[in-house]
Amino acid sequence: MARRLPVGRGTEQSFRIEQGAVVGGSLKEKVPRNEFLCTKKTYKNFILTLEVKLLGGPKANAGIQIRTKRIPNHHEVSGYQADMGVGWWGSLYDESRRNKVLARADAAVIQKALKPDDWNQYKIHCEGRRIRLYLNGQLTVDYTEPDPKIPEEGVIALQIHGGPPSEAWYREITLMELP
Repeated sequence: MARRLPVGRGTEQSFRIEQGAVVGGSLKEKVPRNEFLCTKKTYKNFILTLEVKLLGGPKANAGIQIRTKRIPNHHEVSGYQADMGVGWWGSLYDESRRNKVLARADAAVIQKALKPDDWNQYKIHCEGRRIRLYLNGQLTVDYTEPDPKIPEEGVIALQIHGGPPSEAWYREITLMELP
């Protein structure tokens, strides 16, 4: 059964509710650093579906953290990220852990699927060590984690990346937990 995702910790100055969406960042001023709005609960196996929109030009960047943990006494989190941004859309990044793209989406698939500066549906399917990302119904990543030491559970977080003026919009967030 799908349900709305309960959201917990984040920086109030970085995130707000506007037009029924969670909005991170600002189009009027530089985003000083990466910020994350995290769930209170951890999740393991699930299908997360949400609509996203990224505004601010070609250098705007954001993403959805999954199976992530907060770094104690720090603004960053560590874990997987379903990425958003020119050259990043539909890819799986490892934020503040290995700091690298784990699986890059095919540019031709993104060009066909992505609606720039408009709402896009992101679906994230995590089951066991396998993570699949879909953008507007198109499979962009099918990744199986080879390292058995990487946790299969963590918080979910919405991100706005530090950098030029930009906004990441998130709405219609639903989560279906799997056994």
